[in-house]
Amino acid sequence: MKLDDDDFTLFGLPARFALDRAELDARWRALQGRVHPDRFSADGAAAQRLAMQWAVRVNEAYQRLKDPLARGAYLCELRGAPIQAERNTAMPASFLAQQMHWREALDEAQGRADVQALERQVLAREAELLEEIAHALDEHQDAGAAAQRVRALMFVRRFRDDVADRLDNEEQP
Repeated sequence: MKLDDDDFTLFGLPARFALDRAELDARWRALQGRVHPDRFSADGAAAQRLAMQWAVRVNEAYQRLKDPLARGAYLCELRGAPIQAERNTAMPASFLAQQMHWREALDEAQGRADVQALERQVLAREAELLEEIAHALDEHQDAGAAAQRVRALMFVRRFRDDVADRLDNEEQP
């Protein structure tokens, strides 16, 4: 194990989008057990600092791998297709039209039921994008296509957060 290993190597997992969350969780607990700074309390300050670096590294990798969006972006980067979300916001016209339609639907929603119906649409699209990302990365090894879908998923997730905020502000029936 090296600090500069990629996250998948660090966790002993294949570099794939699809992963078993229970296995990831178990490996995280095992790694944390090995590197936790408390295990090195008798070994002095230098050993504890190193253990702290390892604990932080393991936690950062775990956070990245457990979130499908972050995992997809990470795999794209590892495979030479960085997301570059700040500079690359070009999206197909049909995707942008869908986003505008959803925004209008959210603005015009007349209560909780309307917002929940919109939420179901957004969640369905999110699931489709996750499948497309898995297919592009794991089956076709097409990081460029996956990167485009990851960028789309970023937009969808942001909108899903807006829908969730609206639901939080809607009165319960």
